[in-house]
Amino acid sequence: MAGNRNLNSAARAKKDEFYTIERELRHEDYRKFFRGKIILCNCDDPYESDFFKYFAMNFNALELKKLIATCYSGSPISGNELVLPGMEEFYSRPRNEIAYKVEISELKDWNGDGREDLLDVKQFIEGHPEIITPLKGNGDFRSAECIEILKEADVVVTNPPFSLFREYVAQLMKYDKKFVIVAPFNAITYKEIFPLIMKNKLWLGYGFAHGNAYFSLPKGNYKIFAEGVYDSEKGLVKFRNVTWFTNIPLKKLQEEIFLVFNYSPEKYPKYDNYDAIEVSKTAEIPCDYFGVMGVPITFLDKYNPNQFEIVGCANHGKDSKYDLFAPQINGKNIFKRLLIRRRQEDVHD
Repeated sequence: MAGNRNLNSAARAKKDEFYTIERELRHEDYRKFFRGKIILCNCDDPYESDFFKYFAMNFNALELKKLIATCYSGSPISGNELVLPGMEEFYSRPRNEIAYKVEISELKDWNGDGREDLLDVKQFIEGHPEIITPLKGNGDFRSAECIEILKEADVVVTNPPFSLFREYVAQLMKYDKKFVIVAPFNAITYKEIFPLIMKNKLWLGYGFAHGNAYFSLPKGNYKIFAEGVYDSEKGLVKFRNVTWFTNIPLKKLQEEIFLVFNYSPEKYPKYDNYDAIEVSKTAEIPCDYFGVMGVPITFLDKYNPNQFEIVGCANHGKDSKYDLFAPQINGKNIFKRLLIRRRQEDVHD
């Protein structure tokens, strides 16, 4: 019985992790955009990455042109699950030296079971060792060879290192790439990221179910997370403060927030140190106020650039030129806010 419980827990874990990705990418606007494109997962060991597995299993359904994944040399299990003929010397290298590229341009029902799934992907790789190419360097996305791979891609989809998120996005913008990436929610207010949001060069995706994102981690890394975040039964870490960032056009950007509240000074007090009103909930944005309003950063989940413009943020008043003041009401500090204003053309008779 204990063995069955362990197997069931493992199955649920993989389902949760895969669903974390599938729930976002299943939306029709993504699926249409991916058609005929070269997809790059450049922070992904295909043996452990559900980003790679999602696109490989759905290669034909999405009508992809090509799928590329590059593996960083520090991957904990890279090369452990599949050793290909002629590659023994490569796989015999120390694990922290293994970095490679996998490139798929087709996928068939190789085992004849009437469907294309992960087993077909595995058999395809086994039968086509030439699709795996050792990298000269360590697979760092900033390296010259990885930049050349990036140039070939149309869309980048991955979970980049959060500690390098600023550099990662800067590179995507430099090479004018479309992307769908996981990011810490607080990155919204980074001085390198916020201007991109203001200028509508980057926005939020559809988001995670109930705000929960599940991802697996290498053994031994669990202790760095706060108690209660790591789910020992599922073997996954649950992240609450993360979201999807993208620059692919989405239908959600055209959905207007239905405004029903009327402005009153009592309900919407002004900040002590800036000419703007406090709106504590996105759902309570007044329908008859056209000055600057401070709203929670979660407003971006509902943001429609045709209905509102973002004019700045209020955090510490010193993070960047867009961080205009530290919000206070009656001497009490308020959590960071986005500063928005209704677009006059949004007004309907």
